[in-house]
Amino acid sequence: MLGLHGHLEETTLLDITYPPIIMSAKVAFKALGLRFQLSGTEHVPRKGGVLLACNHIGYADFIFGGLAAHPSRRLVRFMAKREIFDTPGAGQLMRSMHHIQVDRADGLESFETAVRYLRQGEAVGIFPEATISRAFELKEFKTGAVRIAAEAGVPVLPVIMWGTHRIITKDHPRDFSRGKTIALSVGEAMTPTGEDPVAETAELKDRMAALLDETIRNYPSGEQPPGSWWLPAAYGGSAPTLTEAAELDAAEKRERAARRAAKRSQEK
Repeated sequence: MLGLHGHLEETTLLDITYPPIIMSAKVAFKALGLRFQLSGTEHVPRKGGVLLACNHIGYADFIFGGLAAHPSRRLVRFMAKREIFDTPGAGQLMRSMHHIQVDRADGLESFETAVRYLRQGEAVGIFPEATISRAFELKEFKTGAVRIAAEAGVPVLPVIMWGTHRIITKDHPRDFSRGKTIALSVGEAMTPTGEDPVAETAELKDRMAALLDETIRNYPSGEQPPGSWWLPAAYGGSAPTLTEAAELDAAEKRERAARRAAKRSQEK
């Protein structure tokens, strides 16, 4: 609904499934014996549009990333790839929680939806890297986060997750053993103007890189001994470097393209 100055007035999305899913997730977290290490969550405002820019290291990041806003009693609408929404069951669930479908070939609709949600006073989550980082360090950022925030006139909060990849991520078996620590760190807000999206994206990445470094260093040392596969090489772990990870990403992209071509050939 438009206000006096043409801006969308704050409204509330109807949430029927989201709260019960959060409760179920908490039960699962308890069953897994997860320990949570939260910092900076006071930066998440209790009301008003806000964009949470999160790093991306595992398949469950959109579940854990939302916990950054939980102390402020906010529900986060995450931007996620279309393939999840196309999956039977998962797609219906994602829509019921008002997450935002992203078509990587044409992102205009998801951009407009995110802006609309933010202007309505919602909290929206975005992964500026777009895909999971196999190096567990920050990949190159897309400019979408700062452009969306600037268009909606809302702040961006840097959010760093650590430990989520130890449960489920690319190239490694799932590990639901008990007793892992999940760290969530929220940085101070920045308010993009949109005048120079490239420079503002670089600033966002710099802020998130500093927050990632702080989060890794504050993580329980007993849970990331030297040589750990989930620890970046720069910290003494055995994770791929960013260059090696980029090569793995390129190989995966070629394999997907080959599978699509083979499928099209069979359908002819």
